[in-house]
Amino acid sequence: MHVSRDDLEPMVIGEYEGRSTDSGGFRIAFESMPAQFPPDESPFKGLPDGRCQCDHWGYLFKGAFTVTYKDGTEEVVRAGEAYHLRPGHFVQTLEPVELIELSPVDEHDRTMATVARNMGLVAS
Repeated sequence: MHVSRDDLEPMVIGEYEGRSTDSGGFRIAFESMPAQFPPDESPFKGLPDGRCQCDHWGYLFKGAFTVTYKDGTEEVVRAGEAYHLRPGHFVQTLEPVELIELSPVDEHDRTMATVARNMGLVAS
């Protein structure tokens, strides 16, 4: 399997743009986000600990973001770095970012269903 970012249909929410496809049980997502995105943790309300419970593996092409975990651990991921986000995280961009990320499809779908409801993108 191979895919070009430009061949995938974009999902645009404000200044966020995501393009994704699924293969081998993983979601492959190309994403770009503005600085300070999301502005707060409210999209994750209703998830355990109010945090994303999905593992993510990725590479940051541009920008930087912070990752905070319920246990107080905090990390900064910068352009040029590969990363793994374990369950129980909240990410907020420090500056505009561009990345590619792989996530298990089933857990990602469960997480994003809650996020979409919280953001008013689907009916409750």
